[in-house]
Amino acid sequence: MRDSLAFLLQQAGYAVRAYAAGAALLDAAPDGDGCIVSDYRMPEMDGLALQAALSARGVRLPVIMMTAHGEVPVAVRAMKAGAIDFLEKPVDERTLLDAVDRALSASRLAVAARARSSDAAGRLARLTPREREVLDLLVAGRTNKEIGRVLGASPRTIDVHRARVFHKMEAETLPDLVRLVQDGRA
Repeated sequence: MRDSLAFLLQQAGYAVRAYAAGAALLDAAPDGDGCIVSDYRMPEMDGLALQAALSARGVRLPVIMMTAHGEVPVAVRAMKAGAIDFLEKPVDERTLLDAVDRALSASRLAVAARARSSDAAGRLARLTPREREVLDLLVAGRTNKEIGRVLGASPRTIDVHRARVFHKMEAETLPDLVRLVQDGRA
């Protein structure tokens, strides 16, 4: 089954790495962009145990779970554990390829979101404590005058801090700044 599935996916243009068991997949420490297609019933560990082990290791790849035994409780547990799809075997080629496409799209979005979050967190780390206070008040919707009152500083001093915040955060507008803060805290 594993070999025919790998062949189908390769013929559809996907780069495929096949593993004989869940432990072999865990040893490979997959990360980045991609997805995992797993059978529910496997030797050594079932698909739910594999999902739990992947999650415990911080692997965030989308999982497509397959089974010849369409048990509703298993499907529910798999989806609650984060599976992106649950397919009953025998699975139609088009259904499988569509599920893989959805999983890869979700993976690319997640990788991009993690990159944005990491980038924004790096920018936030550049700020001084005072700039961070100014940023927090800006994001809360406070004006320069209000920020000056709260922090006991002149509006001109707040203007300087505000300019430094925008420069260090590489933001052009206040909405850009708010998005960066949200990304950095994600």
